[in-house]
Amino acid sequence: DELMEKYLETGDLSADELKVRVDEQAEQVMTLRLKLKSRKLDNPLSYRVARRELARMKTVLNDKRRAAAQGEE
Repeated sequence: DELMEKYLETGDLSADELKVRVDEQAEQVMTLRLKLKSRKLDNPLSYRVARRELARMKTVLNDKRRAAAQGEE
């Protein structure tokens, strides 16, 4: 499944690398949102795809942080 591949792909990154990618994706989502609201976005579906990708990345990052916190206890 393509979604599982993306999840596993982002899971291979370190927490720091993932944080950088989350920040970049968040910036892209914000840019797409502005374009969508000003009606300059050619493909409105790209906003939804970018939002979901950001959510996936944040989920993986939180999973890593939670696992690291449990490892410290």
